[in-house]
Amino acid sequence: MPARARSARSGGVQSVTAANGHRRIRQDHATELAEDYVELVEDLIAEHGEARAVDIARHLGVTHVTVTKSVGRLQDDGLVTSAPYRSIFLTPKGRRLARRARERHRLVLAFLRAIGAPEDDAEADAEGIEHHISPGTLRAMRRFLDKR
Repeated sequence: MPARARSARSGGVQSVTAANGHRRIRQDHATELAEDYVELVEDLIAEHGEARAVDIARHLGVTHVTVTKSVGRLQDDGLVTSAPYRSIFLTPKGRRLARRARERHRLVLAFLRAIGAPEDDAEADAEGIEHHISPGTLRAMRRFLDKR
């Protein structure tokens, strides 16, 4: 039996570390959707003066029903306000979340460009990495970019 499997079964340090890593990933996934939605709502409001569920569905490639359910969760979390058949607006908490996510995206994208990642790959990868990067790694990226 591989050492990793033995350690995980015996409850060793590796299994605790792995469990903590998996817990963080699950938490990151839970916030990823909220961040994507609030960023998009902010963009739509800036571009069109409003964010409608139909526009969010089109941009994200999901159904109107999916958007409605997600917006309901965002309302429960205090990130947006909305009423049936009305536009969706960010609360101050939602605006802060959108700006933090956007800043992480810009930093990750700048870092990937600085290390020579192809532009299309850097754009696509930054979108995923921004939701899962630790504060320590972000600080390291910022220090790297500041030295350039």
